[in-house]
Amino acid sequence: MAATLDFKAFKSRKSWRSLSGRERRVLVIGGGIAVVLFILLVALPLDRSVARLSHAVARKQADLAWMRSVAPQLAAAGPAPSSSTNDPLIVLVNESARQTGLALSGTGPSGNGGLSVQMREVPFDTLIGWLARLQQQYGVQVQSASISRARAPGLVDASFVLGKP
Repeated sequence: MAATLDFKAFKSRKSWRSLSGRERRVLVIGGGIAVVLFILLVALPLDRSVARLSHAVARKQADLAWMRSVAPQLAAAGPAPSSSTNDPLIVLVNESARQTGLALSGTGPSGNGGLSVQMREVPFDTLIGWLARLQQQYGVQVQSASISRARAPGLVDASFVLGKP
């Protein structure tokens, strides 16, 4: 196999030498331009993306560490008192979603006075904050949830059942 490789190397040197000086210059300059373009159009943007995503992961890990540190305090505090509102669950959900800037793609009754809610392509962080506010202000609890990634980064499709205890 080594003889074959040596033969190919000899053949490529022979073909290189058979090129005119102008053709060799064009190939060398073209190769240099290709390397520069690769660095500028592929390597540098990829490096920037990796650095940006690494920073985002570090922020999310810090957020998670903070959440884990306050979880025992929240658990010890017990459930948040519900607001004194007597509005139906669907009214609370629709109004609070509108105030938060979330669009509901569907709602419907669920067993035992619950409310089934669907959302498409909503910001994950906004959705979680909204659910937390519903629980804190009105005592609304998530009975079941299904959250999946949407096409765009940071957006999710969500279906869940909300209810009051």
